[in-house]
Amino acid sequence: MGVRPVTRVGLVEERLRFYGVLPVVELEDVNQAEDLFAALSEGGVAVAEITLRTPDAGVALKKLIARHPDALLGAGTVRSLDDARRMVEIGASFIVSPGTDEEVIAYCLTHDVLVIPGVCTPTEVLRALRAGAHLLKFFPAEAAGGVRFLQALAGPFKDVGFVPTGGISETNLESYLRLPQVAACGGSWMAASELLAASRFDEITELTRRALDIVEMVRSDL
Repeated sequence: MGVRPVTRVGLVEERLRFYGVLPVVELEDVNQAEDLFAALSEGGVAVAEITLRTPDAGVALKKLIARHPDALLGAGTVRSLDDARRMVEIGASFIVSPGTDEEVIAYCLTHDVLVIPGVCTPTEVLRALRAGAHLLKFFPAEAAGGVRFLQALAGPFKDVGFVPTGGISETNLESYLRLPQVAACGGSWMAASELLAASRFDEITELTRRALDIVEMVRSDL
């Protein structure tokens, strides 16, 4: 077998796996973007998924990428090919979607950008894999059945990586991370909307540190 070439997709996935957690951020105020990223970075996680759920999310992401070109900054809640194009053009490190869209997957892979489509059934996993994705967002994790459901879902797909998201917090993070196929866990608890609204960036830093402590604890047991 030949050696697989190093691609941007591969490098971004490797970094995401290294962190083990993916802060999911709904940013209402563009002016908070820099303070938010500083808080996450101080906590040890220079990565963020900025969701396209607010009017200025794309603007905030573009500014962060310009200021931190080496950081892992991606776009979430990408629901259309147009959204994917806009986010890839501004330099997003990765694209996350709540579902599986073959056009979005194909576009991202053509541009060597990691795409993480959402799945919650075996049929959706197969659909995403056929489209070329191999790191999949298990969403909505807790509502769909939680750790036990993901464990069963991942059984036939031992070569597939999952990023469970939705309802994950400090209390159940460890149980998800202990599943072999889980590459990282996504969640908003590290940068919750109420913390951002009150500019409680010190708490964001502390929550991020505690999340990383859990990642390290799990990995030390493996």
